[in-house]
Amino acid sequence: MQQSAVPELARTDTRPIHWVATATAVAGVIALTSLVQPGPATAAQPTTATEARPAPAPTATTPPGTTGVAFPLDCGPVKAVVARRTSGDLDGDGKPETVAVVHCDAAMGTPPDAVYVLTRNATDGTPRVVATLVQPADRLTATDLAIGDRTVTATLLGYSTDDVPSCCPDVKKAAAWRWNGHAFLRSTPADTRGV
Repeated sequence: MQQSAVPELARTDTRPIHWVATATAVAGVIALTSLVQPGPATAAQPTTATEARPAPAPTATTPPGTTGVAFPLDCGPVKAVVARRTSGDLDGDGKPETVAVVHCDAAMGTPPDAVYVLTRNATDGTPRVVATLVQPADRLTATDLAIGDRTVTATLLGYSTDDVPSCCPDVKKAAAWRWNGHAFLRSTPADTRGV
């Protein structure tokens, strides 16, 4: 009979100490892998013009507020009050403008309104007046202020003569303003009527 070139294998009976040693070794490997972390991923970026890159997400901006704005309105000893305001993109640049109806805080009567367009200053983001749609000298009260389809609309209440008391406007006009790239152009729809 020929002898095997490989010595006989040792006995393969396991004892509890073998299991304890194996469990300790596995726990050590798991603990070591939690301490060693891979570096940051460095995926290759597209380098040619033919490879598509996702477009950057548009930045959303908030419309300019009216707090702290120096409106070009001479109120003397009383302060200017923002009666109404609305916001929307009037020039198509993706950034909203604010339209504000402002009048002096008069104790009696109906003070005339002014209507201003505000935008954000490009350098520091502070709100500033860029256009006047209604002057206080026009002696009008602006109601139903809205923005739609890049157009400002309002109902203007006024007076047929200087003899009409300021409490009781007797003329009602619909008005709309649209930016033409250089200025806001006013249009008057056909529904102008007396009240």
